[in-house]
Amino acid sequence: MRTDTPWSTLPARDHLLAAAVGAAGAPVPVLDVVIPVYNEEKDLETCVLRLHDHLARTFPYGFRITVADNASTDRTPQVAARLAELIPEVRSYRLEEKGRGRALRTVWSHSDSPVLAYMDVDLSTDLNALLPLVAPLISGHSDLAIGSRLARSSRVVRGSKREFISRAYNLILRSSLAARFSDAQCGFKAIRREVAQRLLPMVEDTGWFFDTEMLVLAERAGLRIHEVPVDWVDDPDSTVHIVRTATEDLRGVWRVGRALATGALPLDRLARPFGDDPRDRAVPGVPRGLARQLVGFCVVGALSTLVYLALYSLFRLGVGAQFANAAALLVSAVANTAANRRLTFGVRGRGGSVRHQAQGLVVFAIGLALTSGSLAALGTACGSASHGTELAVLIAANLAATVLRFLLFRAWVFPDRRTDHQDARTGAAHELRNVR
Repeated sequence: MRTDTPWSTLPARDHLLAAAVGAAGAPVPVLDVVIPVYNEEKDLETCVLRLHDHLARTFPYGFRITVADNASTDRTPQVAARLAELIPEVRSYRLEEKGRGRALRTVWSHSDSPVLAYMDVDLSTDLNALLPLVAPLISGHSDLAIGSRLARSSRVVRGSKREFISRAYNLILRSSLAARFSDAQCGFKAIRREVAQRLLPMVEDTGWFFDTEMLVLAERAGLRIHEVPVDWVDDPDSTVHIVRTATEDLRGVWRVGRALATGALPLDRLARPFGDDPRDRAVPGVPRGLARQLVGFCVVGALSTLVYLALYSLFRLGVGAQFANAAALLVSAVANTAANRRLTFGVRGRGGSVRHQAQGLVVFAIGLALTSGSLAALGTACGSASHGTELAVLIAANLAATVLRFLLFRAWVFPDRRTDHQDARTGAAHELRNVR
């Protein structure tokens, strides 16, 4: 295979395999599995031999096993070095500081393999899940992949204490960071190398929270995360300090949540590009992002309409129809603009919020003209109409105003400033898919 083959002519898998050939034609392992260890002289050799045997029998491409030693003080470095000497596919990497996150960031950042993975040395996860874990990354379908112990088809053996802590932690992630992945801390994950190059510099944690932070940022940026149900047996001799780890994780949740709320993270650098791969293009004939925005706008619009009708009915008890309509529409419009800004059009941070609300008020004025005009026409035609008739007319007028509001929001208030011919972020976009 020639290394000068045009990338755009290769399917995703062949593209990845082409990237796994060095400049001199030397093969680069498609998969690099990292095993972070700290004082694991007893279990390391067994782990590496089992993993190597499994990969040699089941993995169809070249692979590498990297032992990342986190400043061990026992014979772990010597065991790792001996394994690296005896087995060509094994290498050892020594770090002088502790931290699982630090080990993964260091090794992944220096690895030349297109797909990077890691697993715990205790091999609690059944190795039969390894190929399903990395297959979506090799094919180009997904950007990250994680093993999940909380999936319905997973088979898990562990104590009630760890089960409770794991489920409680993932519940916290769902409620505080709106995480949709099911299992943040399972020690069985993989990532495409070019994604890691963009993502890892944004991950601050160097310990156990590293996994969670990486997944939250990837998910918020719209990257594809594939989940694999795993069979998992708890290691009763695990050296993980549960209370200390949980405390550090909660601090990490607070830090990441605050950064996301203030818009301090440049997540646009991670967004999946719409490049040459057809899988990354919008549906033919449909503008990019339109389907997702329509869904978000409809949800926000439905809630806003309910709020508007409730407020109108409340205000109508004490004032006339026109004033009640204007007051209810104003309150619901401000909330509608804020919700659509964040949820429908994905605008984060405070920048431009005042301008967006001002433009939203212009859109509100147009909606007010439509609904007020409808009420005036109803009064002219029917004189004194019933409350139910007023609501029916307002719902119809609001439907017309809603269609117009969406068009104005998309084209004027929250325009998509990314152009199809690529802008200043084109280089980052191509980097993110350079192995396809």
